[in-house]
Amino acid sequence: METKLFSPYEMKGLTLKNRIVMAPMCMYSCEKEDGIVTDWHVAHYTSRAVGQVGLIILEATAVTPQGRISHQDLGIWSDEHVAGLTRLTEQIKQNGAAAGIQLAHAGRKAALRDEIIAPSALAFDENYKEPKAMTVEEIKETVEAFKLAAERAKSAGFDVIEIHAAHGYLINQFLSPLTNKREDEYGGSPENRFRFLQEVLDAVKTKWDGPLFVRVSASDYHDDGLTVEDYVTMGAWMKDLGVHLIDVSSGAVVPARIKVYPGYQVKLAEKIKHGADVATGAVGLITTGIQAEEILQNDRADLIFIARELLRDPYWPRTAAKELGTSIEPPKQYSRGWLF
Repeated sequence: METKLFSPYEMKGLTLKNRIVMAPMCMYSCEKEDGIVTDWHVAHYTSRAVGQVGLIILEATAVTPQGRISHQDLGIWSDEHVAGLTRLTEQIKQNGAAAGIQLAHAGRKAALRDEIIAPSALAFDENYKEPKAMTVEEIKETVEAFKLAAERAKSAGFDVIEIHAAHGYLINQFLSPLTNKREDEYGGSPENRFRFLQEVLDAVKTKWDGPLFVRVSASDYHDDGLTVEDYVTMGAWMKDLGVHLIDVSSGAVVPARIKVYPGYQVKLAEKIKHGADVATGAVGLITTGIQAEEILQNDRADLIFIARELLRDPYWPRTAAKELGTSIEPPKQYSRGWLF
């Protein structure tokens, strides 16, 4: 039987050679605090392309300096960032993978020396600063920052843009009633809380015509928070706005105890996929090829996002292929050692 994990996947003119995606993982490696790609980033990401990952999505890349999670984050808030990002996309593509970037703003979860902003003036916990509640003007400025970031991403040669609307960062803060206490057009009803993401997507699409992903946290793990059923509704809204795939994670908008086990978030991806009739990516303690193949064969998700396992094993696709009893084409430089 043909393995689905190693079958191609097409979306809006882009064909991935397999269904394996390197999930965005923050590396906090811009020691100069300028957000510019370093040699380390090139080595890190290119090695996974050599390892035969189909799509590599860069870590959360800040659309404004104020939107960084830390001072060491990658950035895309200025034209000065484009040259380094272009160097990175060229290396990724030369080694056979597609290149994606996750555009992000940390909101109240920014651990910065300067002022931080959020939908409402609520700190994440006692270890974080209290943010300033954003004015409507600041909201519009942030939407514009996402648009300009998309334009720079296109200039840098990326194949995919993912909007980070998960893990308790700014867009997630707007979506959740636990963190959005606004009484204007950006708060209150689900439609109003979705408005900021809608405006970001609309703005990005004025500069970007390629595949567009959104990462979501499909459960707040709180009695008064959002559930996967809420994200089924929002998933349909995102699809109508031109989103091609929803990358389904969960949690981190407020402190919570989460029961973690292999594939614990796959059921959320499956629910959104079928409930909203939209492509999804599954992520979260997916560590083996057999596990990934089961998800795809049972139509629970369309792509498999691998995170920490790719930190442990840059050549995870080869490991997965061996588990599944199949073979994949190696880089020609590695052909003498690939089959053993």
